[in-house]
Amino acid sequence: MSLAQDLWLSRKPLAGFVTIGAAWAVYFAQMPVIKDAIGASDGVYGIVVLLASCGALAAMWLAPLANRLLGRWVLPVSALMVACGMWLTGAAGSIWFFGLAMTLAAVGSGILDVLINVRVSEAEERLGRPLMNLNHAIYSFAYAGAALATGLLREAAWRPVEIFGLLLGLVVVLAWIMREKRLHGEPPAPSVTPGSFPGMLVFLGGLLVLVAFLTESSAEGWSALHLERTLGGGAAEGALGPAILGLTMGIGRLAGHFLSRHLPDLKLMTTAALMAATGLAIAGAAPTIWVAYLGFGLGGLGVSVIAPLALALIGRLVPAQARLAAISRASVMGYGAFFLGPPLMGLTSEAFGLRTGFFLVAGLLVLAALMLVPALARASAARTVRS
Repeated sequence: MSLAQDLWLSRKPLAGFVTIGAAWAVYFAQMPVIKDAIGASDGVYGIVVLLASCGALAAMWLAPLANRLLGRWVLPVSALMVACGMWLTGAAGSIWFFGLAMTLAAVGSGILDVLINVRVSEAEERLGRPLMNLNHAIYSFAYAGAALATGLLREAAWRPVEIFGLLLGLVVVLAWIMREKRLHGEPPAPSVTPGSFPGMLVFLGGLLVLVAFLTESSAEGWSALHLERTLGGGAAEGALGPAILGLTMGIGRLAGHFLSRHLPDLKLMTTAALMAATGLAIAGAAPTIWVAYLGFGLGGLGVSVIAPLALALIGRLVPAQARLAAISRASVMGYGAFFLGPPLMGLTSEAFGLRTGFFLVAGLLVLAALMLVPALARASAARTVRS
């Protein structure tokens, strides 16, 4: 099959990945303007966003319930929650209104994120071909494209509420694409007992997703500061750090879509984790900005495929009736990285400098390659034997 056919086969969850990527890119590209509009200090703003993120984690855990209640409409409804919440953040004039709007967007994003990963996993099983990396690649490209478009619209003097209105119109079209013809996530069959749920497999896969997301959030959130403060770069040179990461992650996931047909997932994950560790170590030790760019590029290529491969592996090895619960739990573990990442990098940077922060994340990636992936391999083999 061609790439175009793969895109068509996964078009419904793909629309969800585009929704999440575009929505959060548009938001982060306007964050300084939104923060000024609500008159919040750094501390108050951070607390409100943290509380909204808790809503996203809770929504991920409750995604199976939303799936049962809304059935075939769950993807469109959750996508519209994201877009409407974002539009309301653009219209917010106070911190409490902003908090409510951000919670709405975060809850919708949490539900949508879990369910589109489940839908891709179902499609992989049904069609017998890898699709997870492709869908995550489109997310990365949608994020990069939306961030660039938002920057151009801001230069043209568009206000946040107008830009979010454009996003809302796009998501309405995407929500129409996401309509489903059948229900997903039927209740477990009597043969699937609580003891048969592969808890260790889900736990190890969730830890790998956590390490991957921790690497992503650390590199994306602190690369610009490292380039500007540690290496003396300007604002434009600093902005290239996150841009290089986003672009290389998209390229890496697209490459992973093709490589996963020829290489075992676990071998690919080990190679990717070691490549990402090497890249972040190079970035941390870089004597010049261009060496740091090389490091961040390698880091983005490597880390890009770890989470999609881990989620795809979980989806293949758990019983069909338990797939939604398994991916939901692994996703909750993974998104814990967005709580651990900022304090981990912040405290390490405060005590030892930013270079040490990147070395620390590189070390976690090496541990993941040498310990977590082999443990996941053993759990996968044991699960296959029992099946």
